[in-house]
Amino acid sequence: MRRAVVAIALGVSSAAHATTGLEADDLRTAEALRDAALRGSPAFDIVDELTTTIGPRLAGTEADHRGVAWAEAKMKALGFDKVWREPVSFPYWLRGHESAAIVGEHAQPLEVTTLGGSVGTNGAPIEADIVAFPDLAALQAAPDGSLDGKIAFVAYRMGRARDGSGYGPAVGARSGGASIAARKGASALLIRSIGTSSNRFAHTGQMRYADDAPKIPAAALSSPDADQISRLIARGETVRVRLDLAAVTAGIGQSWNVIGDITGREKPDEFVAIGGHLDSWDQGTGALDDGAGVAITMAAGAAIAALPEAPRRTVRVIAWASEENGLMGAREHAKQLGAHWPSYQIAAESDFGAGRIYALRSSTAPEATPVIDAIGRVLAPLGIATEYGVGGPGPDVGPLVMLGVPWGQLAQDGTDYFDYHHTPNDTLDKIDPKALDQQVAAYAAFAYLAAETTVDFGEAQKPATPPPADPRRDPPAR
Repeated sequence: MRRAVVAIALGVSSAAHATTGLEADDLRTAEALRDAALRGSPAFDIVDELTTTIGPRLAGTEADHRGVAWAEAKMKALGFDKVWREPVSFPYWLRGHESAAIVGEHAQPLEVTTLGGSVGTNGAPIEADIVAFPDLAALQAAPDGSLDGKIAFVAYRMGRARDGSGYGPAVGARSGGASIAARKGASALLIRSIGTSSNRFAHTGQMRYADDAPKIPAAALSSPDADQISRLIARGETVRVRLDLAAVTAGIGQSWNVIGDITGREKPDEFVAIGGHLDSWDQGTGALDDGAGVAITMAAGAAIAALPEAPRRTVRVIAWASEENGLMGAREHAKQLGAHWPSYQIAAESDFGAGRIYALRSSTAPEATPVIDAIGRVLAPLGIATEYGVGGPGPDVGPLVMLGVPWGQLAQDGTDYFDYHHTPNDTLDKIDPKALDQQVAAYAAFAYLAAETTVDFGEAQKPATPPPADPRRDPPAR
């Protein structure tokens, strides 16, 4: 009788159960997980510990290795019943010293940061005149040889948006601008930082060299310094810059994906995967990118681990390795998974800062839509809307999606994310503990219900081409 009353109260009928694969008690457990996290979760303490005791975690460095050991110990302490490491290898890049300055009549220093993967200036500064372009398309349109002995400068300003949609139109200058400039004869590339801050620090980020172009140094300027150069050029001045970068790729680096399971009671070999990436850039402490995501998903997993009974399927939390320099941990994991990808029922990732979640999105088989609807109803009191036909997987989920794994997206408010993204200002003080609790509440309910339902999530529609670093925000080609 009590179970029938609960079913009526939650709007659950036998017909609903047939389409969602969920009992009334399952929804009640998810609501209890949600409400408990809202009252307080360990997420802020987790990211506090990571960023305070480990700090920045550039992939392959000693600090990154300490972070791996920390993550493994933390998952065990949080109650995951199986925790292990998955080795990952990648090019080991180090920043070295970096400086830039306008020289000559209008001499003044510039705030600059080397782009990840860039070569240095070969042991001595480069000094050359600037040729400015309003955007990457203008640089592409420049005649071959027109930049001989010059430094190309792309001045495009990224737009601010809650969903980060301003990133895609801007980031191409960072990811591929150096090779385009090199084909035109340029000796180096400078870009306005890919970010929305007006503060005088520069945003780093990964770049790539094309195989058919010379490798030239590439760096980002702070927005105020980019404006300064643009104003001088607008006055008809010739702007000459001295650039000194000591970056180097020092062989092959090593790190590990750290994986923790809450083993399912009936289907231990089927997985609902959530996670964030453990590595960070070396300037801040990687609190927003992506210590927050690691903390949110670890805390959500810990809440499920503390239940009297595990869900049907295994809930898997992954602290991904080496995301910042090319999704290397995610690619290796997908490679190892291979033909066994159907064991992953659905995967979701927290890697967009620490802003509150405002939308649930997904790509699953049509048969699983009622399950997403049911999850959405549990998340609705958190201010989360269920949206269809929009969104995309997180960057580290991308290689799994290419295999066919369905994805979920718990979309975070990124209005101010790109103020701090890849800068020295990515630090713990930017995080609101209560915002983390809201996200833990959402991830715990999402992961629990996805693992508990008897419905199969099927296969996601695969992208036509491999996903870029972040399919939500990056352009189609890196």
